[in-house]
Order: sequence, then C-alpha cells, then structure tokens
Amino acid sequence: MEAKRQSLEAIDVDTKIMNSTKHIEVITAGTTWTPEEEKKLVRKIDGFLLPTMWLMYLLSYMDRTNIGNAKISGMSTDLNLTSNQYSIILVVFFVTYVLFEAPSNMLLIRIKPSIYLPAIMVIWGMLTCCMAAVKNYHHLIVLRVFVGVFEAGFAPGMLMLLSSWYKREEQSKRFAVYISAAILSGAFGGLLAGAITGGLEGVYGIRGWRWLFIVEGAATIGWALIASFLLLDFPANTKKLTDRERVIAIARLQDGGVTTASIGDAKMGKGRSFLLAIKDWRTIGFILGYMVIVGSSTLSYFYPTLVNGLGYTDTVQAQYMTVPIYAVAFVCTVITGYFSDRVPQHRGLVIAAWLTFSLITSILVCVVYNFTARYVLLVLMAAGLWASNAISLSFAGATFGAMQLEVRAVALALVNALGNLAQIYGAYLFPANDKPKYLMGFGVISGMLGFGVVVYVVMHVLIRRREGLRWI
Repeated sequence: MEAKRQSLEAIDVDTKIMNSTKHIEVITAGTTWTPEEEKKLVRKIDGFLLPTMWLMYLLSYMDRTNIGNAKISGMSTDLNLTSNQYSIILVVFFVTYVLFEAPSNMLLIRIKPSIYLPAIMVIWGMLTCCMAAVKNYHHLIVLRVFVGVFEAGFAPGMLMLLSSWYKREEQSKRFAVYISAAILSGAFGGLLAGAITGGLEGVYGIRGWRWLFIVEGAATIGWALIASFLLLDFPANTKKLTDRERVIAIARLQDGGVTTASIGDAKMGKGRSFLLAIKDWRTIGFILGYMVIVGSSTLSYFYPTLVNGLGYTDTVQAQYMTVPIYAVAFVCTVITGYFSDRVPQHRGLVIAAWLTFSLITSILVCVVYNFTARYVLLVLMAAGLWASNAISLSFAGATFGAMQLEVRAVALALVNALGNLAQIYGAYLFPANDKPKYLMGFGVISGMLGFGVVVYVVMHVLIRRREGLRWI
C-alpha cells in the first residue's frame, strides 16, 4: 500500500522516453508503461465515459429544450401564454441554472460523480414528468425554476470529468462527441416531438404536448439509473480500473500537463478556489467568448418558431424541418473536433473562423427574405455556432489543465454558468411581433458574433505568448 501511495503521489519527477528496437517505454512520476498500454487504457476510458455521458447529455438537452416543441404543439394555447410569458418561462430556468453551477462543481469533487450526477438527473427527470400536469403559467414557472437548480450541476460536471481524464491534445474530439449529443437531441427532439405530439394526441384524454414531457422525463430517469453503474469517477478513486490502470491514468495526465488529484490529497477551501479562478484573466476571457456563442445559440429554442415563421405553417412539418439544421451541425462539429486535436495550438483561430462564418450568414438573413434562402442560411449559421461551442469548451478545458483540481472545477463552472447567463437576454431576441423577419434577433446576434471573433483572436495570441511554443 505504501508503494502504491508513493507512485500515485510522485508528481515532480522528470519525464523521459526510452527507445529500443523493440518498444518504447514512457517513464513519468516513477511509473513505466508502453504506448500500447496507454492506447488500451484510453479505449477503456472512452468505452465507459463517452457513451454514458453522450446519452446523459442527449436526454438532458431534450429535457431543457422540449419546451419549444411543446409551445407550438398546443401548450401555448392551452395555458393562454403570451410571447412575454413564454420568454419568462425560458429565463427562470437559466437564473437558477447559472446560480447553482459553481457550487455544484464544488460538491462534485467531494462526491463520487457516479453517484452525484445520476442522482440529480433522476430528480430533474421527475420534475420534467410533472410538467405534464401543469394547469397554468405559474405552475410551469415553479417547475422550470427547480429543473434549473438540479440540471445546473450536469454540464459543468461533465466538463470537469472530460478535462480530468484526457490529455490536453486529446480533448477536442471528446468535447465534439459530447456536444454532438446536444445537437442530435435537437434533431431527435424534433422527430420525437412530431411523433409524440401527433401520435399520442388525446390518448387517455391527455394532450400531445403533455405526453412529450412524460415520455422524455421517464427516459431521463431510466438512463440515470443505468448510468450510475457505468459512469467513471475521477482517476484516483474510480473502481472501474485496475490499480495499475489508475496509476497510468494519473501519470499520463501529469505527463501531459494536466493536474489531477491523488488519494489523500487535501482539498483546497471553496472560497480560495473561487477567488483564484475568478482572478485568472483566462477565466474572464473564456467567459466573454462563451457568452457570445451561447447567447447566439439561443435561437435553438426558437428553431420551431423560426421555421414556422419562414413559411412552414403546419406545426408537425415545422418540427421536422428543424432536423436538417441539427444534422448539418453534427457533421461540422465532429469534423472540427477531430481537426482541432491535430492543431491544438490554433483552437482560438478555428473558433474565430467559425464565428466569422456564422456572422456572415446572420447578416445575410437580415437582408434576404426568400423563405428557402433564409432556411439554408439558418442551417449554415447553426453549424458554425455548434462547432464553435464544442471547440470553445475544449479550448477552456485544455487551457485550465494545469490549474489545481478545485480551481479548475470552479473556473469551468464559471465559464459554463456565466456563458449561459447570455440565454437570459437571448430569450427575448425573437418576440412574436417581429415575425417573420426577426430582424432584432439576428441583428443582435450579428453584433455578438463580431465581438466573439475579436475575443477568441485575442485569447489565441495571449495564451500562445503565455505558453510559449508549447502545444497551446
């Protein structure tokens, strides 16, 4: 046990590579392993982590965005919702979502992720099911507030897990896989919404939009229970790896410049970790950049409404016409993720390029009024925003890799939380009285995207200078 503890805690040992004609051995922190062992370990980590996280995020995003599908499927009429009331329903979710993200990540590093994350998932799944029983606008507000509280811990927890298991040059493709779940949940959400609201309308006397909440909430609960047996904890304490695999997992992260915890490490105080995270200029820069991306991406909540306003007046058809938007975004995001790991030192420029692309399409939407052309532009704009989202998170996670575990947990939570703060004002960008052109929404988004291009170019330059000629 003493030898095991020493191998886990040996941090400041030089790394060297020993070459022979037969094999290469990597020696870090007193631990020796071969590239074949490392590849096998990474495949095992991927097998446990990525499918589990992917489906958890898919269901999470469905539960968050199904409100838009329910709105045009009869909920707005049944509850007599005005455009302003719908915006408030969107906003209250993000108020609690933003407030509880950083505290939740502080809890996550003290509680096993395999327990904490499925537990909060079960709770918000139950709350989603309860939305099927709402009788008025106020009931819906209360439920959305509490869904925000419990779902707040999910996204920053996932970011923390990904940045705690992979080396910095391995993260972009994994973040792309992770974000692809949100993209496909939008596509599946449209398909499911069309099938559920159309196929279950009136079954047992229940409206189709109410069935939407029941079915998706139940699916969330079911997968959360399964995920508790599959999800990895942190490298030092997971039970799903052997002792040697845990030692290699920790040592290879240290070799890649990622700080990780060892058994018995003292935890930094919550107040100190928060102050260190918020005082770091990189945290502020990533918050500003992510606010631009998330604020612009709020149009995803209005895809059914925007498509409806573009001329597809049948509500079921409008649901299905959102699917190509997400399909193109999925392809672009996955390709960009794999490409970015090949040029990790240029992630900031990759993001700036995609934001510039989305900026051009957003401006064109403001001046082109042909329905078909605007739909195509909307598809292209969404692709740029989703690809930027994935790479911006991997850029932040990789840059924060050398931070102490507690500080990184807070910094990632702050980026995600304050970035999502943009969704509060984003909920007001597409009022019903601006239909069908929605010039205000696309005009504001164009301005934000221009600012985002500047932010990520500056971040690229400053971080390159800070890190010298290393991979960043």
